[in-house]
Amino acid sequence: MLLTLDQRRRLRAALADRLLAVCYGAGVDSTAMLIALRLAGLRPHIITFADTAAEKPPTLDHLDRIDAVLAGWSWPPITRCRKHTLPGTAYADLYGNCLANETLPSLAFGLKSCSIKWKQKPQDQAIKGAASGPNAAEPHPIWREATRRGTRIVKLIGYDCGRADLRRSRRLPAADADFDYAYPLQMLGWDRADCIGVIAETLGAHIVPIKSACFFCPASKIWELYWLAAHYPDLLERALVLERNALTGRHSRFSEVAFGATWEDLVRSADRFPSSSTTVGLGRSFAWNQWARVNDVVDASFRVKRSAEDRERFLALAGHLQGAGNALDARAA
Repeated sequence: MLLTLDQRRRLRAALADRLLAVCYGAGVDSTAMLIALRLAGLRPHIITFADTAAEKPPTLDHLDRIDAVLAGWSWPPITRCRKHTLPGTAYADLYGNCLANETLPSLAFGLKSCSIKWKQKPQDQAIKGAASGPNAAEPHPIWREATRRGTRIVKLIGYDCGRADLRRSRRLPAADADFDYAYPLQMLGWDRADCIGVIAETLGAHIVPIKSACFFCPASKIWELYWLAAHYPDLLERALVLERNALTGRHSRFSEVAFGATWEDLVRSADRFPSSSTTVGLGRSFAWNQWARVNDVVDASFRVKRSAEDRERFLALAGHLQGAGNALDARAA
């Protein structure tokens, strides 16, 4: 038994007889959360995943594997939620949005608007429905049932007991106008390593996923960039294009006067940007393009190097730089 009697009682006391909506991120924590619910005898009414069209291929493969697991449990399949734009809009996804507006994802500026627009709202609409527009849909039965009962839906979030996730959850309200929020992994006292262990023991080590994030996520660590260069060089190149487009376009916030040179000149000739509070790239304080050139990840045309020797070097550096914490996942193998 992977849950103690006390842990099982704790989850059931908080969540039994509630209308449950799992916000599934397709990473380690949210996968472990599904298992914890199953072990506690709790079945969610809906499982949503926000599809930004920017996930890495292993994450999409993981969704299919988990759907097969859910079918075996007689649970509802994952509802993949995608924001649809108005006809005539110059983009259809988050990457295209950034390109068209010549900007970086809002996280690069310390904001969260891209998550709200491309992740939270589509998942909310999958539950509540939408009366009009390109995302028009009927409410999900869970919403109708909540209305009939006069009760509230509990959104389940896969934050673990690591310091970063504890900090995130404490900043969030316990409820908003539409939903209550709960963090089952924190109720259990599970950290990242616990989550990996329970996935491996219950479903098999091959089911442990990588961290779910856009391939151009500003929160990416250096080791993850090396990993991306080794496994998906085309995606890293697309991220470099997005960054260059944002920092050299007409809407760029980069000041040549303040930095003493153009962004392109600094990327091509300097080892680093001068210290500044200005966001200079996808790395916030550093540009992925400059990092890639300085560390011999790209050629003179900023194409990722693809030789067997380069790939081996990238993988070795990724393994050397990777630590524990929030990025601990299947890539640690």
